[in-house]
Amino acid sequence: MADKIVKVTLRRSVIGEKPKTRATVESLGLRKLHQTKEHVDSPTLRGMLHKVRHLVEVEES
Repeated sequence: MADKIVKVTLRRSVIGEKPKTRATVESLGLRKLHQTKEHVDSPTLRGMLHKVRHLVEVEES
């Protein structure tokens, strides 16, 4: 069975966010607005997405 892929897009700026939030966005591989990265779904990834849910858009495939 293939792993689920999740597309994560940065929709809001990290300006004014706390350093831990900025680090989480950067560790997701997102550097510019509207940039999209694909990740394999995992509990660790879900935790990271929960922390930055107000900045990103998640699309499951």
